[in-house]
Order: sequence, then C-alpha cells, then structure tokens
Amino acid sequence: MKKTAIITGGAGGIGFATAQQLITDGFNIAIFDIIDESVFRDHIVQLNEAGSDTTFFCGNIAKTADCYTFVDKVMDKYGKIDVLVNNSGVAPKVRADILDTTEESIDYVFDVNIKGTFFMTQAVARRMIKQNEGIIINISSVSAYASSVNRPEYCMSKSAISMMTVLFADRLAAHNIRVYEIRPGVIRTNMTAPVAEKYDRMIADGVFPIDRWGYPEDVAKAVSAFVGGAFPYSTGEVVNVDGGFHLRKI
Repeated sequence: MKKTAIITGGAGGIGFATAQQLITDGFNIAIFDIIDESVFRDHIVQLNEAGSDTTFFCGNIAKTADCYTFVDKVMDKYGKIDVLVNNSGVAPKVRADILDTTEESIDYVFDVNIKGTFFMTQAVARRMIKQNEGIIINISSVSAYASSVNRPEYCMSKSAISMMTVLFADRLAAHNIRVYEIRPGVIRTNMTAPVAEKYDRMIADGVFPIDRWGYPEDVAKAVSAFVGGAFPYSTGEVVNVDGGFHLRKI
C-alpha cells in the first residue's frame, strides 16, 4: 500500500517540487492550496502521470475549518496520513519598515504562517496519534533568526514555526511521530522574485559560502531525506538548506 503525504501550499515553488520528489519516493500526494483547482489541473495530470493518485483541495489554511475538512477528506480517500509537509506561507504584501508595519499586515501573515500551520498540524497529529506513527516537516526560513526590519511580521512568523516544531516534537514523540524543521535560505521562487537583484548582489558578494541561488528541488531533497526514515532516533531536528548562510565567520 502506497504511503500518503500532505503538502500545504503544494501548487508551486517548494511545495510542487516536494510533491514531485515524494512521488519518486513512492507517495500519493494530497495538496492543500488556496488557488482554484482549474488553475492547477494540468499539474494534477502531471503528478498522476508520475505515479501519484493525487488529491487537490482548494481551501484557506487560515480557516481552521478548512484544515479539518481537508484532513477528513484525505483520510476518507487514503485511510492514513504518513507525512505532513507544512509548506504554506506568505510574505507581507508590502515590505515596510518595522515602525510602519500595520495591524492588517501582521494579521495577514500570522493567520497563514502561524495559525494555519498550527491547526493543520493539530488536525493531522490527532490522526497520526491513532496510527501511532507519522512524520511532520515544517518549512520555516533563515528568517527565523536573521533580521529583516522591513518585513518583521514574516521573521516573527518563521521564528514561531521553529518553536512550533519543538512543541509538537515534544508532544508527539511518545506516539512514534517525528517532527522536523527545514530552514531554506534564498530559494528562487515567486516569493523571492521581487528582490532577486538584492540576492544576486549578496551571492556575488560572498554572503553565501555556496555561491548560488537555492532551488525548490534543494528543499525537496531535504524533505525526502527526512521522510525516508533515516532518522528514527531524532526529532525536533533542524536542517539548513541555505548555502551555508547560517555559518558564522570571522
């Protein structure tokens, strides 16, 4: 029986690359995203042709009811959830100095990145406890610790994901559920496209020891390593996929 992986925000970027990777690892894929299914239909065909019996659910992760409805649908179809990849996330619509950050922007980013991730994890964890096994992977960011004063809401939300990883790892370990965190660095996606010139300069200036952009596939391979079961005595671990950005040099 094939295993099943849920990927939130799986319609593009890191999420879609992760879906493609996990299909090669033998998973059926269940994708939760806010885009309409008609926009994603060609990609569903692509995933199915690659070997997945794909489920797509159009929902708003900031709405807890949508999270629970989706998990119920996945269980009804597959009978089990083996992996959850919490990839959904948004950046602020406008980058603004921390002194000008608005309540609206805080609510927008926190509702998706923190609240949505929390309740999706809660919904899946309750199912995994009954199975007495599972793997949960949170996609955070180097912004969990690196300051960007023109997008504080994003940095704070990713820092919260790091603590969320610790909390769920602690709570679920006794149920044979492992929880991990992946911290991508500068990954070439639609989210980083508006500031591509800035990151090009940083790469050229040697800020990243591995002097290139990261790609969604780099993150997907890290997900694959975790779900392959190679870390049975580890939980709450963090893997940086950032070209060495986290290294401290003198």
